[in-house]
Amino acid sequence: MTEKEMIKVSVEEFSRLQNYMLATEKDTNGYKLMKDRYIELKVLLTSFGINLTQLDKIKE
Repeated sequence: MTEKEMIKVSVEEFSRLQNYMLATEKDTNGYKLMKDRYIELKVLLTSFGINLTQLDKIKE
């Protein structure tokens, strides 16, 4: 997988995951698991130099 493909897949997953998080109560185990992946994706995307200002709907 090329770097561009990895960025594309990660941005799509980040967006999809945020939608799931917004539809889930924050005090559930599912939300806590999603938040772990959310943080991982933020780190990955930031390391690729992606500005998350407009992409980040959760802002935690």
